Amino acid sequence: MPDSHRRPQRRAQGELETQVLAALHAADAPVTAGWVRDRVGGDLAYTTVMTILARLHAKDAVARRREGRSFVWTPTSDEAGLAALKMRKVLDAEPDREAVLASFLTSLPEDDEQVLRDLLRRVDEEDHADKADGEGTV
Repeated sequence: MPDSHRRPQRRAQGELETQVLAALHAADAPVTAGWVRDRVGGDLAYTTVMTILARLHAKDAVARRREGRSFVWTPTSDEAGLAALKMRKVLDAEPDREAVLASFLTSLPEDDEQVLRDLLRRVDEEDHADKADGEGTV
C-alpha cells in the first residue's frame, strides 16, 4: 500500500490525554480547545480534542470556564495526578479492594514497595501530628 494511503498509527491508550495535559501545562493562561488542538497536532479533529477534554474534566483533571460561546480549559492535575485518578478508578470498580491492593503490593519491585511504605509512614506521622495539635482545643 502506498505511504499516502496508510492509516496513521493509533496512539496508545491514555497517550492523547497525556499530550493534552502537557499542552495545558505549557499554557500561560486558560486556553481553548482549538489552541490545544494546534499544540497537540493539527491532524486531530476538533471533536476528538473536545472528547479528550470532556473525559479529563469528568476525571477532575481539568477545569473549564465559559468564555463567550466556548470554554477555556486549565489543568487541575499533573501527569502523576492523572495516573493516580486512573488507579483510583480501577480500584473503585473492584468488589474486593483488599485483594486488589494486596496483589498490587506483592507485584511491586522491592524499590517501589519501599517507596510506598515510606509514603504511608509519612502520611501516618502527619496524621498523628495533626491529631496531637488538635487535642485540647474546642
